[in-house]
Amino acid sequence: MSYAIAVRALCEFTAKTGDLDLRFTPSPSAQEGIAGHQTVVARRGPHYLAELPLAGAWQSLMVSGRADGYDPEQNLLEEIKTHRGDVARIPDNHRQLHWAQAKVYGWLLCQNRGLAEIELALVYFNVLTQKETVLRERFAAAELEAFFALQCRRFITWAEQEEAHRTARDASLERLRFPWPEFRRGQRQLAEAVYRAARDGQTLMAQATTGIGKTLATLFPQLKAFPGQKLDRLFFLTAKTPGRRLALDALASLRQQEDDLPLRVLEHVARDKACEHPERSCHGESCPLARGFYDRLPGARLAALERRWLTQGEVREIALAHQVCPYYLSQELCRWVDVVVGDYNYYFDLSALLHGLTVLNDWRVTVLVDEAHNLVERARGMYTAELDQHVFMEMRRSAPAALKGPLERVGRHWNQLNRDQDSDYRILPSVPDLLVAALHKAVSAITDHLTDQPDGNDRALLQFYLDALQFCRLAEAWGPHSLFDVSRHAGAGTRARSTLCLRNVVPAPFLAGRFASAHSTTLFSATLRPADYYRDLLGLPEQTRWLEVESPFAAEQLEVRVMRNLSTRYQHRATSLTPICRIIAEQYRDRPGNYLAFFSSYAYLQQVRELFTTLHPEIPTSAQTRSMDEGERQAFLDGFTEHSRGIGFAVLGGAFGEGIDLPGRRLIGAFIATLGLPQVNAINEEIKARMQEMFGQAMGYDYAYLYPGMQKVVQAAGRVIRTTADRGVVHLLDDRFAQPRVRELLPGWWQVELVRC
Repeated sequence: MSYAIAVRALCEFTAKTGDLDLRFTPSPSAQEGIAGHQTVVARRGPHYLAELPLAGAWQSLMVSGRADGYDPEQNLLEEIKTHRGDVARIPDNHRQLHWAQAKVYGWLLCQNRGLAEIELALVYFNVLTQKETVLRERFAAAELEAFFALQCRRFITWAEQEEAHRTARDASLERLRFPWPEFRRGQRQLAEAVYRAARDGQTLMAQATTGIGKTLATLFPQLKAFPGQKLDRLFFLTAKTPGRRLALDALASLRQQEDDLPLRVLEHVARDKACEHPERSCHGESCPLARGFYDRLPGARLAALERRWLTQGEVREIALAHQVCPYYLSQELCRWVDVVVGDYNYYFDLSALLHGLTVLNDWRVTVLVDEAHNLVERARGMYTAELDQHVFMEMRRSAPAALKGPLERVGRHWNQLNRDQDSDYRILPSVPDLLVAALHKAVSAITDHLTDQPDGNDRALLQFYLDALQFCRLAEAWGPHSLFDVSRHAGAGTRARSTLCLRNVVPAPFLAGRFASAHSTTLFSATLRPADYYRDLLGLPEQTRWLEVESPFAAEQLEVRVMRNLSTRYQHRATSLTPICRIIAEQYRDRPGNYLAFFSSYAYLQQVRELFTTLHPEIPTSAQTRSMDEGERQAFLDGFTEHSRGIGFAVLGGAFGEGIDLPGRRLIGAFIATLGLPQVNAINEEIKARMQEMFGQAMGYDYAYLYPGMQKVVQAAGRVIRTTADRGVVHLLDDRFAQPRVRELLPGWWQVELVRC
């Protein structure tokens, strides 16, 4: 087997040593780096050879790249690196890596030209001062050849191991069988469609009823497609922790077929959930798990990949045994595992790790997007930036003197926006150029300051810097897909303060490239109707297929009743309280058990619950509250047992509207006293207008209000029937549910009964 690798990639894998050091040190931009290289080259003589292509082999490995520059008259090979600030602040492990690259290029040149020795130089070019710092050393060709052979040997050993793993993995996946004797109704249909999408390199949207076993029915065919499609990685992306657990459970059922299934599975979690020392900074002088990280990484990496099954707990155990950071070990493992289970943001956000690795390594990846209806709102958040003037003013007071001028300029343009504002909320047609220019100058000034003084900076300054960077980046991508709004609020004294928000409403322009980078993507959920809504907002390819999977449930399992003469509109709330309480009580008396009642707001919830407990004190109740932590949410759910009875009051679209599993007698019914429509306000009205402009006049209301609302309704109703043995009832408490255009958005297997209360 022959292998090929670039010089930089070879050295980054084999020659990294020393500490993990994540102290914030601004580095030159790509444009500054290119300009810096050009400046250095321009200072050399006419005989200087820039961007010199070099290549050489060692056993089965071909190594190639472009050396920055070679002076044949001096027999001097240069490796040029751009930087900001004091050259002494470049970490030693970075310099060692730079020397490794220079040595590899040095040997390739000696081999190419038959040189007995060569002089190597690291040229550090400061993009601010335009000054060069040069480190030079002479090497014999034999010494460089030995160094080159060592790096190649390390890489080939690893590459052969990886090739053997891949061969064994693919052979095992060809033998893989569905873990149960038979598919559930609809499950085979879904699995076959997912396999075809993976085989043909297509994007698929699949709407499948909750309880069908979607997770297993998507993972199994994707893995079966690996050998034939020569796939490198599978990313299973979720919006919430329960989705990760379901994926891991499904993968565990597949692993049981072989004692040692050669499939590497990684659960990648957020940094704040994996960090062992959150009070410490991420560098060797502060955190013991960062000290010597790269020295111990090879051993930890090998131990992890030998174990293969890498949940959060497993990664932590291995990391602590080798005294390395669990989170950054997990990041490293993303390069080498077969399946990554993690959050949406690792593939879809601005600086997504998994997408970056896919592009860098030219991987063929297949992507599964769990509960994909959540991706619209999550992606909007990824491509939204906000600046709070209260926070800005507090930061400005304590900012270093050198930053006062640039920050004051930002403040002046910000205050001008406030003076021009005659209401508490205003949407502007574009982001003011002068404000963006002032923010760019402030970012540049802070960059220079952090370069000169990387330590001891206030956390608020660093946070503003990152927020302003995000704001500037998104301002450069400004278009109809986003809006700019200013919310004014009271400040200290008489001066008004405001919040600036560059708000994304259509993430399609940002996400389209992510879907294009994947060989195949399957988005699945119980609520992906209508298809055009998701295709338009997410930027899915025009050829995206849409599938409604046959439900395993029968209409007889679920009674669905629409109250055709009851309104829960805001102006009718007061008159709706008594009928709602009567409907809930009558249903409970007819069939005592566990029910959830969903409302549009905490205020509405509280009004109904207070009246209900007054009228029916004998019926147990519990309620969701605004500030429930994870433990309180779990305690609320734990109250729904096979033997308990009562009404749980919750907010539609909240923690209990989706992603919870209460099968059998744990939940036998739901009352939904709202269409879940977003509040009518200036933001949503502007979103409606944007939707009309982008997708047609008729789509404005539906895209801004109706579809997002009905998505929540169907998700909440889906909590009732979880298995083919379940029986239950759903009361839709609003006359608008009887409208044909609304009923079209309800699951096809429902049989709806229109009743009067």
